[in-house]
Amino acid sequence: MSDIQTLIDMGFPKEKAERALEVTNNKGVEQAMEWLLAHADEPLPPASDAAGDSTSSVTETPDDTSAGGSTDEQSAAVAKSLKCDECGKLFKSKEEVEFHAAKTEHSSFSESTEEKKPLTEEEKKVQLALLEEKMRRKRQEREENEKKEAMERERLRIKSGKDMLEARRKMEEQEMKKLMDQRKREKLESQQARDRVRVQIEADRAARKAKESSGETTAVSPTSTTNSPSPAQKPTSTTPTKPTETKTYTTAKIAIRMMDGTQLVETFPAGQQLSAVRLFVQQKMDSIDASFGLMTNFPKKVFSAEEYDMPLDKLGLVPNAVLIVTKAP
Repeated sequence: MSDIQTLIDMGFPKEKAERALEVTNNKGVEQAMEWLLAHADEPLPPASDAAGDSTSSVTETPDDTSAGGSTDEQSAAVAKSLKCDECGKLFKSKEEVEFHAAKTEHSSFSESTEEKKPLTEEEKKVQLALLEEKMRRKRQEREENEKKEAMERERLRIKSGKDMLEARRKMEEQEMKKLMDQRKREKLESQQARDRVRVQIEADRAARKAKESSGETTAVSPTSTTNSPSPAQKPTSTTPTKPTETKTYTTAKIAIRMMDGTQLVETFPAGQQLSAVRLFVQQKMDSIDASFGLMTNFPKKVFSAEEYDMPLDKLGLVPNAVLIVTKAP
């Protein structure tokens, strides 16, 4: 709020307030207020000129209308102030009347022969004290309003910060939920893939057992009673010849060298497919990544996708073999 507006709010006319600030070189409201109280009874030059004009017009009117009046009657008819008919307050200038009318909404004013008495020193002190109290209250109200506005801004800032944190927390929860759902889906897919491989291995094992059992049945034929020697007969040769038998292995002991240098040893059925060894390695790796291959070093050979469906004995991995885990090409 400007100094001129502060003085107007205190009840001083605008012209006097401007004059007071001009005289005190705009050094503040307090000095201007002291000047106004000290010169409360002194009208401004324009106001005095206007008052002189009105006085002359007022004094001339009785001369024209009543030429026979005395000098005492003329002086008695001169208006010395303006009076509010509603509250009885006296004013020395039209500016004060306009200010009072704007402030109190009083509209009935008349000229008065009463003279507005100048303020005594005691009244000036009282008036100054009232004005200072009014200024103090206004300053206090302004400070309280500024404090309330600062508290409101701080409350809005804190609320905005909490809203941002809440939005960020919800976003992180959604991202975490998506990640957990993706991991569960990948784990389920990996488990389903392992189950399919296990079912396939069991089916191949059952088919192989059925095939082996049917082969043994056809290989064994009943011997004729005529060809079998009698108990009384003895072989003519003293050193009978024995047929050469091929040794059949039922298991394969596989040593697997992992990519990190560790070694695993496991025994598999000789008729089991190479894919069973691959599944075993994948389970030990504890990873859903199946991009690896198997190879032998002596002789060096990398097994192809078709060879994973072949049994171990057909691949020459019985009774013992060493396999090396390699990266997929």
